[in-house]
Amino acid sequence: MGIVSAKGRANVGITDYEDFIQTDAAINPGNSGGALINLKGELIGINTAIISRSGGYQGIGFAIPSNMAKAVMDSLVKHGKVVRGWLGVSIQDLDKSLAEAIGLKDTSGVLVADVTEESPAAKAKLKRGDVILRVNGETMNSSGRLRNTIAAMGAGAKVRLDIMRDGKEKTISLTLGELPDEFSGQTTLNENDGVLGGMTVAPLSDVIREKFEINEKVKKGVAITKVEPGSSAGQAGLTPGDVILEINRQDISTVEEFEKAYKKSKDNVLMLIYRKGNTLYLVLRK
Repeated sequence: MGIVSAKGRANVGITDYEDFIQTDAAINPGNSGGALINLKGELIGINTAIISRSGGYQGIGFAIPSNMAKAVMDSLVKHGKVVRGWLGVSIQDLDKSLAEAIGLKDTSGVLVADVTEESPAAKAKLKRGDVILRVNGETMNSSGRLRNTIAAMGAGAKVRLDIMRDGKEKTISLTLGELPDEFSGQTTLNENDGVLGGMTVAPLSDVIREKFEINEKVKKGVAITKVEPGSSAGQAGLTPGDVILEINRQDISTVEEFEKAYKKSKDNVLMLIYRKGNTLYLVLRK
């Protein structure tokens, strides 16, 4: 028994699309995939993860909402894969200073930081600097909520966006596309591959830039798209969204160049990393 202590939990760092139910009902190792039910015996979520220092239950657990799980199930049955909706924008949350700087009265909505060429957003004339207020009448108060909402609608869905542009509210209608394959050309290093074991890197495609909000000024490098918990790469401090610009002073532009440069490294690996608007060097012992 327990209570639901929060809904819509995101930025937990467990998976790409997060909209968790937070509960203090006991969830222990081995319970993942089990049912989270209400007092009526109705399924409300699928137990997924816990926050714990000991490895056991410590009072905070997360479950995937049943409606989100059902949408994934329906897509797998119908298409044989998960087909997510795609708008084609890079987005960010609004804070007070940013809202004031662009002339907004409050922090409601989600800011469009960039628009991908030939995307549904571009074809509908959505612009950098627009603020998305509502999707089909539903208020968008965070970038995570907007991202989950668009993804869950699926390819081909008709969408009405209420936006703020130049101080005036307007409505844009469009049809969502299918999220392109972000995994094309990626490579994964296993734990036998040394200090970078347990991470996946991919080319800097438009989808990768949008997903990890990588600035368009970053012209080269490969993006880290996944880091396994507890892996060598994770312990080294690398995180999804980092962009590897150099290895041992050698510029990296492709996954092939990354693999070649890393294999040539002997004792130490000197890496230049782009992370959230800044660059930094990391020295890792191979």
